[in-house]
Amino acid sequence: MQKIVKGMKTNELIIEIRRLPLSKRIIILEKVAQSIREQEESKVISTASEELFTDYLNDKELTSFSNLDFEDFYEAK
Repeated sequence: MQKIVKGMKTNELIIEIRRLPLSKRIIILEKVAQSIREQEESKVISTASEELFTDYLNDKELTSFSNLDFEDFYEAK
């Protein structure tokens, strides 16, 4: 079987995938689904962080505890 390489056309990929045994096709399907989920999660996180960025710049209540980052911390016993 020909090695699947970057730059193959969609129909060429489908033909090559159809030639694989069922177990290998299922693995490909799982990997593609995982890739799509990861890409969508990344997009959601990126969009949310962009939307909240101005809030963190302008709302001091959201960053009030950041002032404590440089304070010494001592555990009470």
